Amino acid sequence: MAKSYDAIIIGAGIIGCATSLALGRKGWKVLNLDRLPAAGYGSTSGSCAIIRPYYSTLDGSAMAYESHFYWKNWAEYLGGEDIDERGLIEYHNVGSLVMKTEQNDYMRPTMALMDQLDSPYSELNAEEIRDKLPVWNTQSFFPVKRPDDPQFGIANKESLSGGVLFHAAGYISDPQLATHNIMRAAQQAGGEFIYNAEVNGIQTASGRVCGVSLAGGETLNAPVVLNAAGPHSSGINRLADVEKSMSVKTRALRQEVAHVPVPEGYNAATACVTSDSDIGVYTRPERGNYLLIGSEDPPVDKHEWVDPDDYNREFSEQWKVQVLRVCQRVPELEVPNQARGVVDLYDVTDDWIPIYDHSDLPGFYLAIGTSGNQFKNAPIAGELMADIIEATQNGNDQDNTPVEFHLKYINHTFSSGFYSRLREVNQDSSFSVLG
Repeated sequence: MAKSYDAIIIGAGIIGCATSLALGRKGWKVLNLDRLPAAGYGSTSGSCAIIRPYYSTLDGSAMAYESHFYWKNWAEYLGGEDIDERGLIEYHNVGSLVMKTEQNDYMRPTMALMDQLDSPYSELNAEEIRDKLPVWNTQSFFPVKRPDDPQFGIANKESLSGGVLFHAAGYISDPQLATHNIMRAAQQAGGEFIYNAEVNGIQTASGRVCGVSLAGGETLNAPVVLNAAGPHSSGINRLADVEKSMSVKTRALRQEVAHVPVPEGYNAATACVTSDSDIGVYTRPERGNYLLIGSEDPPVDKHEWVDPDDYNREFSEQWKVQVLRVCQRVPELEVPNQARGVVDLYDVTDDWIPIYDHSDLPGFYLAIGTSGNQFKNAPIAGELMADIIEATQNGNDQDNTPVEFHLKYINHTFSSGFYSRLREVNQDSSFSVLG
């Protein structure tokens, strides 16, 4: 006889694990399935795990600012200091410095959002940026170029206008361990996890979900199934036949992040996260005095949409492009002969804003399009999804009366309809990872 659960979650990345924990705390019997051998081994493990309070919308910023307090009070969120035999992650609350550029309207809209939320920040002029990052060149190189452009590396006559240092920001150095922490807390709340398990079918009866089937032939029963499959989310949606009714969909996007040694004078242990639309990259410090470098997806960087089961896992010319762009800002940075870093996938929606919602198939739920921007929000996303699932299963019409979610630390309430699968593409989005 097939095993039965209150909910089955497809995916054991950080979003899937956080939702398992939140549902478990509501008394649900939850099973997470993952095709990989452990929690957080997929796209979560490749995350730069940057924590920052700002997005291009008020509700997005509110959720992100709230997340700072979850990471700051990590043991409280998990339910204890000794929840995980591997120990708990450390939140490096070093701040995030965003360069003021014409492209981000010199950060005026973002600062206005932070003012509404009372999220702290400091404006820095070019000299103050150099005081904080002594190796930093504050000249402007815009527009963003690739190294084969004859004008690449040639500074403009003007300097950067300055930057904004957001204080409720930083990074997690081990995203896989963060996921393992949540997984252990979910287990303590009664959750079960099965790995190396590939879902190949969504089971239905009487027009609603009743479970899943696995590639090994096993069937598992549940009245609720959540798609938290990361870059494989669109494939799972097709199995459930729900994609055709969604206004916003997801695709897998190939990404590269470079890891390079920092030059003398750049202390990665105390440096902050940076976001720089003038050169089209973001950086964060890494253990061992390394710098992580990712693209902010400027127009000259072509998006590479891929099949999540068949894509190039080797570094390409893009790795060097990103490093050379930072060399404009940090002239002493050396380009290693051996590429090091991460090649992985993002699960991206049409407007780079996630979907937290139910679907047209009763009992089938969505926590997708989260890669590249929702690691920081995972604990809150889990609680939000648990509220959506519970309310909808109890008869709430999520499409017409979406769940209102209260952010306890910053005392702000927002409508979960912001993350609806039926929304119009949000033109206020930055359509990028960090910028």
